[in-house]
Amino acid sequence: DLGRWLADGNIEYVGRGDFQVKIRGFRIELGEIEARLAACEGVRAAIVIAREDQPGDKRLVAYVIAQAGAEEGALSASNLREQLSASLAEYMVPSAFVTLDGFPLT
Repeated sequence: DLGRWLADGNIEYVGRGDFQVKIRGFRIELGEIEARLAACEGVRAAIVIAREDQPGDKRLVAYVIAQAGAEEGALSASNLREQLSASLAEYMVPSAFVTLDGFPLT
């Protein structure tokens, strides 16, 4: 955790110093999931985030870019979930997969 001293002597919480998130009581390192996802067949690059669309309901969402010439069904949610389940705990497998042409670079 990161914090800073305020002029009045209190400490203000700034955020985390890493990309670890807590979902349903489990501490999860997003980079580990991204690395396993990037190693999946047909995946060129991957980013995983924790989204909270409804208050109190965080879920992992994976954004993937396909390799050139990847088979049509290679990036289906069921195929990616099956590949990840072989090497990750169930709570680390994203609940949604979104295929993109490229990541926004801003």
